[in-house]
Amino acid sequence: MSNFAKPENALKRAEELINVGQKQDALQSLHDLITSKRYRAWQKTHEKIMFKYIELCVDMRRGRFAKDGLIQYRIICQQVNVSSLEEVIKHFMDLSTKKAEAARSQAQALEEALDVDDLEADNRPEDLMLSYVSGEKGKDRSDRELVTPWFKFLWETYRTVLEILRNNSKLMALYADTAHRAFQFCKQYKRTTEFRRLCEIIRNHLANLNKYRDQRDRPDLSAPESLQFYLDTRFEQLKIATELELWQEAFRSVEDIYGLTCMVKKMPKTSWMAVYYAKLTEIFWISTSHLYHAYAWFKLFQLQKSFNKNLNQKDLQLIASSVLLAAMSVPPYDHTRRASHLELEHEKERNLRMSNLIGFNLDTKIEGRDMLSRSSLLSDLISKGVMTYVTQEVKDLYHLLEHEFLPLDLASKVQPLLAKISKVGGKISSASSVPEVQLSQYVPALEKLATLRLLQQVSQVYQTMSIESLAKMVPFFSFPAVEKLSVDAVKHDFVAMKVDHMKGAVIFSTLGLESDGLRSHLSLFAESLNKSRSMIHPSERKISKLGEMLPSLAEVIDKEHKRLLARKSVIEKRKEEQERHLLEREREEESKRLKIQKITEEAEQRRLASEIEQRRNQRILREIEERELEEAQALLQEAEKRGRKKGKKTVMDGEKVTKQSLMELAHNEQLRERQEMEKRLQKLGKTMDYLERAKREEAAPLIEAAFQRRLAEEKVLHEHEQQQEIELSRQRHDGDLKEKNRLLRILDNKIQFQNKVVESREAEYERLRKERHERIEQILQARKEERESKRKMLFYLSIEEEKLKKLKEEEEARKREVAERRKREEAEHRAKMDEIAEKQRRREQEVEEKRRSELLARTSEVPVTSRPVETPIAPEVAPVVPAVAAPAPGKYVPKFRRAEAQAPPPEPDRWGSGRQDDRAPPPSGGDRWRGGGSQRQPWTSSRNPPRGG
Repeated sequence: MSNFAKPENALKRAEELINVGQKQDALQSLHDLITSKRYRAWQKTHEKIMFKYIELCVDMRRGRFAKDGLIQYRIICQQVNVSSLEEVIKHFMDLSTKKAEAARSQAQALEEALDVDDLEADNRPEDLMLSYVSGEKGKDRSDRELVTPWFKFLWETYRTVLEILRNNSKLMALYADTAHRAFQFCKQYKRTTEFRRLCEIIRNHLANLNKYRDQRDRPDLSAPESLQFYLDTRFEQLKIATELELWQEAFRSVEDIYGLTCMVKKMPKTSWMAVYYAKLTEIFWISTSHLYHAYAWFKLFQLQKSFNKNLNQKDLQLIASSVLLAAMSVPPYDHTRRASHLELEHEKERNLRMSNLIGFNLDTKIEGRDMLSRSSLLSDLISKGVMTYVTQEVKDLYHLLEHEFLPLDLASKVQPLLAKISKVGGKISSASSVPEVQLSQYVPALEKLATLRLLQQVSQVYQTMSIESLAKMVPFFSFPAVEKLSVDAVKHDFVAMKVDHMKGAVIFSTLGLESDGLRSHLSLFAESLNKSRSMIHPSERKISKLGEMLPSLAEVIDKEHKRLLARKSVIEKRKEEQERHLLEREREEESKRLKIQKITEEAEQRRLASEIEQRRNQRILREIEERELEEAQALLQEAEKRGRKKGKKTVMDGEKVTKQSLMELAHNEQLRERQEMEKRLQKLGKTMDYLERAKREEAAPLIEAAFQRRLAEEKVLHEHEQQQEIELSRQRHDGDLKEKNRLLRILDNKIQFQNKVVESREAEYERLRKERHERIEQILQARKEERESKRKMLFYLSIEEEKLKKLKEEEEARKREVAERRKREEAEHRAKMDEIAEKQRRREQEVEEKRRSELLARTSEVPVTSRPVETPIAPEVAPVVPAVAAPAPGKYVPKFRRAEAQAPPPEPDRWGSGRQDDRAPPPSGGDRWRGGGSQRQPWTSSRNPPRGG
């Protein structure tokens, strides 16, 4: 593991390793830095390091390294700068996606390049063998080599990111975005298996989130933002599941949405609910659950009618027609009529579960069997006014199949209506959740319903009917299909009939009393007569009353409509205001609750940690003491047992028993027992040796006799088997000769056929060889031209490189010459400056000497008075230079004294060094005084001449 003083050094080191091609070492160095506990304080450099680390992991497809690094980086920046983690994860997903797309593009380009007539011409022998053995195409191999590894890495990237972000409340948006990108990946590349795993992963994340609610930074599902993210993810999952036609996974997604809403006790948005019911209609239609499909359509119709203000009359009419046809497509009989008690309980539980899913109703007090049925659905459609929006063809079809009694003309009247309905449909622009509605999908179910109604009505009128007549009455199906429908209807007690194929007749029987059928016939006959009379002789009183009421009724309806619209707008405004106030109050309460909960959780965690630490320490001490006590007691009991067996006393009374003494005693006892055991084993070994030697001496002659007997028996057996083998060989030889003589008759035909096959194959081989030779010649010529052009290009590139190299060398030589000339000029300039400085110093020195000589000359002109001889001055007092008296006329003065008298006094030290040796008087031993009287002149020693001389 590399140790760096700063994280920047690790980044520089990684870049250096990348530049020399050692990406693995660079990745390992960055991984060691990220996982080290020394660099846990977040810095901006950590983000740069993570970007480089992620790039290396993606380039080398090291998903495990990327996951470890992201987990460590989450620990580093979770509480400091969580947005940095978000940026790193986004960069990670973008890089993985780009690499996967690049690999896919490369594979497509390779596939297009290989799209030639003959792929085997340029292939190597091993590639040809691989193609024959494996049987896969060139595209499959290219995908397996190029695309599949990157797609696996991209899928692993999505799983890693979801695993890292699953319990992070601050990055819920990124979690939802990652889930959406993973869904789009599964949709784009048709990855159904990965989609199922992804749904299971997200489902487990939510389950763990509810299971461990005391985790830190856990998303709160009661918060509106968190709920929105989770519901958005589930609805996207539902859409992709239906687009991939994974209906089982789509139904599980619906259950997830329902469970999530039950968990938070809050209804989703209207647009989401529209998508919810639209997908439910598709799921139930695919699963042939027509009843639940119709209920889902009914809820979707109510939702669109109430909340979709852009829905026009045509779209509403089309949706209402779909609702009514879906309800009519439900089989008209009850499947649970003859079911057992257990099946009824299961059906009741299933209906209750489906009612909650379809109605999004959490109330479970209503009986499922009474709530979900075909009759109750049709009555709800009539009471809720759905019949007022359906088309006229659908309305006529409903009255024919549900209220009319026309056993002979039912099919002929239903068939044109079904032909018109099959052409109705189109796109719905104003309803985004249901982009297109086609009524033709209900035609097969309506044909079955019409056939069942015809059989029911015919069974009430006829007792016997020929098969041909019944087949002519049903133009939708053949008679075997009608028979199959009748079997299911008879099974559920909807129709009572038998088919006698020997007589060619259909026999009907009654299910109930005969008076019930007659009563229905008479009532229907009375209603028909009443309608006919009213059409022939209409009532004038009713017409006049209706004419009087029509003008006022239109005004009343208009006023009532306006009043209802105004009331609806007021109610909607009040609802929006109330929801806004409730949302603000919930947010405030939630923030207060979270603060209080956080404070209490922190205090509780500190208290629990301290208590756990204390209990752990106490438990460890107690366990150590108990273990020592148990060991001492075990040793004591073992020693007492051995002492009782041998009649010895192991521990003396009054003797202090300790663990150490007992261990020594037990050790000595074990050594002694081991020695005794070794002696017994040696003695037993000798005894066993003697016994074994005696046994072998006695058994040797017996073994030899048995061996001789066996040799004789095996010799006889061998001779017998050899004789049998000879007989079998002779028989097989005779049979083979007979078979050969029998087959000699067709030898000529065989030779002719063989020659014919060989000649055809030789001709085919010769043709293929010539074609292959021509292709190879063409390929060789093309490769030769390609090599020639490549050789010319390389020659041209080498010449250009030499020119560039020469120019570069000339430029470097020119730069070196300029640098050397500059160095020489600088050296000459420095020499000149040194010479000028030396001249200036000498000039200053000459000026200084000249000034000193002038000062000495001035001081020699001043008269000096004689002094009496005094006691030498103390060393603390600065010495005074003795003044030289002017020479008296006629008296001899030495030449050096005359020069000394004329020289000016020395100037004090300019630099303040405090040196006054030149002006101080010489010591007493080195002076000589000449002359008498009161005037004395010092004699300066030649070893210290005056400075001015």
